[in-house]
Amino acid sequence: MGRLKQKGKAGAAKTYITRSSAVKKLQCSLADFRRLCILKGIFPREPKHKKRANKGSTAPTSFYYAKDIAYLAHEPVLNKLREHKAFAKKISRALGRGEWSTAKNLEDNKPVYRLDHIIKERYPSFIDAVRDIDDALCMIHLFASLPSNPRVSPALIDNCVRLTAEWQLYVMHTRSLRNVFLSIKGVYYQAEIMDQNVTWLVPYQFPQNIPSDVDVRVMLTFLELYQTLLGFVFFKLYTDAGLVYPPPLDSARDESGAGVGAFNLRPVNPATGGPTSDTPKVSSKEVRQTIKSITAESSSVPPIDVDIDRIDRTDSFHDAAEEEFVPQASRSDLDAPSSLPTLLSLSSLPKTSSTNLFAPYTFWLSRESSRSIFEFLIRSFGGRIGWPVSSGGGSPLTEDDEAITHVIIDRPTSKSDTAQEQERRRRRKYVQPQWVVDCINAGKILLEDLYAQGKTLPPHLSPFGERDGAYDPTIGLANVENSLVEVDDAELSEDSQEVEDVEMGSELEGDVKSMAALAVATADDPEALRAAELAAEAAGVDFGTFEKEVQKKQKQQKQKHKGDAVVNGGGEEDMNKILMSKRKRQLYERMKYGEKKRAAEHAKLEEKRTKIEKDRRRKARAS
Repeated sequence: MGRLKQKGKAGAAKTYITRSSAVKKLQCSLADFRRLCILKGIFPREPKHKKRANKGSTAPTSFYYAKDIAYLAHEPVLNKLREHKAFAKKISRALGRGEWSTAKNLEDNKPVYRLDHIIKERYPSFIDAVRDIDDALCMIHLFASLPSNPRVSPALIDNCVRLTAEWQLYVMHTRSLRNVFLSIKGVYYQAEIMDQNVTWLVPYQFPQNIPSDVDVRVMLTFLELYQTLLGFVFFKLYTDAGLVYPPPLDSARDESGAGVGAFNLRPVNPATGGPTSDTPKVSSKEVRQTIKSITAESSSVPPIDVDIDRIDRTDSFHDAAEEEFVPQASRSDLDAPSSLPTLLSLSSLPKTSSTNLFAPYTFWLSRESSRSIFEFLIRSFGGRIGWPVSSGGGSPLTEDDEAITHVIIDRPTSKSDTAQEQERRRRRKYVQPQWVVDCINAGKILLEDLYAQGKTLPPHLSPFGERDGAYDPTIGLANVENSLVEVDDAELSEDSQEVEDVEMGSELEGDVKSMAALAVATADDPEALRAAELAAEAAGVDFGTFEKEVQKKQKQQKQKHKGDAVVNGGGEEDMNKILMSKRKRQLYERMKYGEKKRAAEHAKLEEKRTKIEKDRRRKARAS
């Protein structure tokens, strides 16, 4: 006889555990439980049968995997949180009794937990950490722009500012920036780090306010984890690049408002124990050969100490070349080439020239442009930039420098320019800030005339790859032009007709519409169509006007047929939806709703664009 199954002891009831049960099992507060789940990456789960998972109850609750909660029970951070709770009780008791020495000793021995082991657990390899720093970068840039208050300490904001400066310094030093997009939310950046695309958002430098309905404690817990993660990642990146981490800060330049320029990038000093280029490199093949020789000679000859430091670097490179994969010719197809890319061949390829896009140019930033954004962009692509004293100290250039080739300006043109300013305008190119971003996204230097001061800028498109069928203002210009030409011709013909005979125009309009409708209805019959044309000619209707009216009626009829087809095909679509499961049907309805919404937005933008072009042409024709 098999074992009897007890209710709530197997299946979903054992796999899942409610949040209240998890808090009770871990013997911690709800706030500490949330902090642990954020730090360890544990999130609520959705069981297939909530009633079974909740042991027959239908009350709304959150579920977690029971194994995840058992995993949290052995977390060292949980013990530290318990110790901190006991510490809070002791120090409050000591302060209440007036035992100041005891309170001071307790404060000196305050329990502090570290998150280093959590970072190692969640990110086993360095590439895993690089793939997951997008949210971390967005978070630290957000807190770096926030004001301090009782909930957000100034030391926390200063640390975020330091991390953002270290990240920008590394991107500028390695020329890793690839794409930029100026949006309403802020500036989107994308860099390539270790062959991984890292995208982050930086808010604009406006006065920020922390909303009262935002739970800052949850965000601070995420920030605590992200700061530790970025500390690990930045140390590895700086060390691999041969730089000292953290970069030293010049206090005098920082007080003058130098920003990122207050930090100094220094190479690793060999005297401090850093890696040097004179250290001989030993390949794995040499190690294996040495082990084999020691094993073979151990039976007859006493062990000999192998001096690995005496191995020549040229021999090491020769052995490493022997270990490289050598492509062989195909035995079946003798004509096929055997040129396969290897690690050494890929690493020897020249870098793209777009990383030095602004190297030949020197920029001057006007006072109304954002210095932090464009200093980062231009220096990331090899350019030099200066700014006025009102934007901060530490500028390497002055406004009178003869090496300045471009001026980034974002204000309307002024007619009252001095002779000195006119001379500068002849020697320099005055461009709007969008020119810098569009050049970076295009990978080449664009014409400055389209972005000159005071001109209407071309559309600024996202470089991150939009969905298929998204609205693109640079595509489909021919269709819009054709429709606008038809509209203009129709308007011109109507105007001329009104000038010639206003009274006859109103009468002929009804005749033209009726004859055009008759022609569209009899389009399949050539004789009937010819009869409609003769009737229009006999009525004194111009053939061009008649032809345009016929085309207009045909378009209306096509749209009507299209709507009828959708209505008629709805029955088959409904039958297909009936055969779907509930989950698939809901997913399909959400997909169709999204498609309709995007199509409506696309049509709205096209209509708006056509209207703007039409008004522009009318104004140009009137002038």
